[in-house]
Amino acid sequence: MTAVKKKGSQTLMMADPPYIASWASIVGPKESEGPWVKDFDLIMEDYLWEEASWEKTETKMLRETIKLALSNQNLQPQDAELLLAGDLLNQIISSSFAAREINIPFLGLYGACSTMAESMVLGSLLIDGGYFERVVASASSHHYTAERQFRFPSEQGVQKVPSSQWTATAAGAVVLQKSGTGPRITSVTIGKVVDMGQNDGANMGGAMAPAAADTIKTHFQDTGKVSDYYDLIVTGDLGAVGMTLLGELFIQEGVMPTPNFSDCGVLLYDGLQGVDSGGSGCGCSACMLAGPLLRKMQNGEINRLLFVATGALMSPISTYQGESIPGIAHAVAIENI
Repeated sequence: MTAVKKKGSQTLMMADPPYIASWASIVGPKESEGPWVKDFDLIMEDYLWEEASWEKTETKMLRETIKLALSNQNLQPQDAELLLAGDLLNQIISSSFAAREINIPFLGLYGACSTMAESMVLGSLLIDGGYFERVVASASSHHYTAERQFRFPSEQGVQKVPSSQWTATAAGAVVLQKSGTGPRITSVTIGKVVDMGQNDGANMGGAMAPAAADTIKTHFQDTGKVSDYYDLIVTGDLGAVGMTLLGELFIQEGVMPTPNFSDCGVLLYDGLQGVDSGGSGCGCSACMLAGPLLRKMQNGEINRLLFVATGALMSPISTYQGESIPGIAHAVAIENI
């Protein structure tokens, strides 16, 4: 028996599309030097933010972003029924410790840099399914916590290569509701793990681009929409190298969303901060969505957005053992209707 709400192989349609009723974002110093500084709710003055460690700072950043997203609608944490959150650290400690302090029922998620989209996919399905009235979806990353875990200790001053990306110090949160006002999530496409054998940890954009191409192509096939249906299709976070590869894959696959296509890892910075290929990390696409992009939707500059967050599903151990880097991408269709 085919599910009534399922379209094609991987897309789920919302019978009563949930509202993105409010949102918030907090970013670090480097992110505030980019072109979107006025669209973020709060700028951290430094990477510790009066905490004793970078990990504690990331927990604080996520916690305060969630509280800001709720307060932007005059809500308190106890008004939320469920928190969906994830980050890049072992056992998603930033999210778990933030949830401990906020005291909202919590489901921790790990989808690497695709986590923001994953949280929105699950949150919208839980609301559309009638299980909750209000859910918070969120994600975070911190440059120095990620560098310490996944690559070389920052203190070593290791030389970056041009394909490297800068893990964003940022967090984003959205409040999803059954009723209210704001943009609505009309459909979601759950991605498959795609692995083309790329094993260069300094080129995550190249590892994730095939997954983005697969999910975007599947979304259009499942929904029957034409390629220019959306005002903007934005991936995150492929960076400049991954975005170029994705453009080539679009041509091969016959998917042509350009010129209405961009990438959060490219958009977050303006090219002057020395971030090589661009931004990455769970917080990169999270802050771009819960900042500039949703503000543009609120102002009517964008009415149809396909948010496709991507993730490199690697670990330090798998990299050391010579494993390739699987990629995944989830798509969230957000519309002013």
